[in-house]
Amino acid sequence: MAEWDAVFVGSGINSLVGSAVLARAGWRVCVLERNDWAGGNLLTREITLPGFRHDVLSGWHPLFTGSPGYAEMGAELAQRGLHYLNTDYPTATLFPDGSAAFLSTSGEANLEEFERLAPGDGHAWRQFTDEFGHKAELAFGLLGTELWSLSGLSLVGRWLLRLGRESSLEFGAEMLAAARHWLAETFQSRRIHGLLAPWVLHTGLGPDAAGSGFMLQVIAAALQMGGMPVPQGGGARLAQALVRLIEDRGGLVQTEREVARVLLRDGQAVGVRLASGEEIYAERAVICSVTPTQLYLHLLSEAAPVPPRTIQQARRFRYGRADMQVHLALSEPPQWPGEDGRFAQTAMIHVTPGLDAVSRAVNQAERGLLPEEGTIVVGQPMAVDPSRAPEGCWILWIQLQELPSRPRGDAAGRLDCSEGAWTESLRECYADRVIERLSLQIPNLKRSILKRVALSPADLERLNVNLVGGDPYGGACSLDQTFLWRPLAGSPHHRTPVGRLYHIGASTHPGPGLHGTSGYLVAKQLLRGNWLGPWWGK
Repeated sequence: MAEWDAVFVGSGINSLVGSAVLARAGWRVCVLERNDWAGGNLLTREITLPGFRHDVLSGWHPLFTGSPGYAEMGAELAQRGLHYLNTDYPTATLFPDGSAAFLSTSGEANLEEFERLAPGDGHAWRQFTDEFGHKAELAFGLLGTELWSLSGLSLVGRWLLRLGRESSLEFGAEMLAAARHWLAETFQSRRIHGLLAPWVLHTGLGPDAAGSGFMLQVIAAALQMGGMPVPQGGGARLAQALVRLIEDRGGLVQTEREVARVLLRDGQAVGVRLASGEEIYAERAVICSVTPTQLYLHLLSEAAPVPPRTIQQARRFRYGRADMQVHLALSEPPQWPGEDGRFAQTAMIHVTPGLDAVSRAVNQAERGLLPEEGTIVVGQPMAVDPSRAPEGCWILWIQLQELPSRPRGDAAGRLDCSEGAWTESLRECYADRVIERLSLQIPNLKRSILKRVALSPADLERLNVNLVGGDPYGGACSLDQTFLWRPLAGSPHHRTPVGRLYHIGASTHPGPGLHGTSGYLVAKQLLRGNWLGPWWGK
């Protein structure tokens, strides 16, 4: 008899949520992590100076606090030290001329703000949120259901009956539309376009990509409904609380335990072999939170019962644009423009000229160029959680999502990209460009910087093997690699061709984001007793 019922490979949010659900139900679970911390992209460290606690990778948790996993386990996580803080101002955009647009958690305040920007746009926002409210169950259901299953079929069937043929076709067309089209058709103000368009980047898409309009609507509505919560003390508090819950229920989470191979017997997964040679067995399931490349080309041997077309699709799996992080420890809060103080209360600020600039930067990055004027995502954890830095000081969490994994040139024609890779010199030069742009609008920025730490796409991949090429979203999120086609067109769900082997993580449905949904879905499938069921389409 195996020591464990289920073994999880990797300790990202999906593994921790899935293993916690199983442990609460009495399963013996073991989570194995190759790094020296549990949590994957949940990593809080004093990487600049003592007392400055930075979320090194992921930093914001609106998707998790709205997830079924949090609804089910939130009270138990709170008992283990997880406490969320929030703000009335989840996001804003700062434009080059110093003007700004804000989105709050108040529908009335947003109506007033949008009317200020363009008469009629406030009422357009209210109409959007009202209409989205009627379709929210379907929208979030698509992102929280195993689509290639009876549950997915039931979801579609219910909504076909509820909406009718014409409305269903209209909703389907809306799902395929680009964000640019939705913004242009809904709002007159270019400031509102610039406020909302950068959020498409957080889905791994660009504003002109098919399906980006639907994803933008989901995020826009979610920001008003849920804000931008963060755990008090740092994002790692979520991982720590989940680990405590797992271990309190008899499970085990181990770090520095690299898995080299999934063990098979009679065509089914029965455990894993570590890089050290040790073998760990699972009686019911092996669940891997990895990319398709890792799973099918490295963790499974050539003798595994995997169809050749699945191997071919894994080889062709595409990764998306790269990400870069810049962390700043400041001696004082930034002096943002404006006199109403809203910037100091805003969790995430995008600095961009607007929709066209976002589109242009995405286009340049996808052609292998460093954008001349990329979107600067400025996260302010201190606006929500003052415990992150010494009194009177501040930290900034900066993300740059429009970058190539292998730079072939600089759209501005100033930086040397001749090596075709992210060198330390190129990383720091690009970070300098970002700071120069920010300092034009934050006059005290340069003098208040106590220390800066930048992480290039290459640095991010070294931190987490799943961030291939610095892609933070587990693979390109274009339409052919999402919904029914994620992770692979021939394996569009969390089961694999190998019995008792499951695939979770950002590379699988419903895709990237700190929500834990794929781990939750697989755990619920296992608890229903269909872990021995056939692989649909094998």
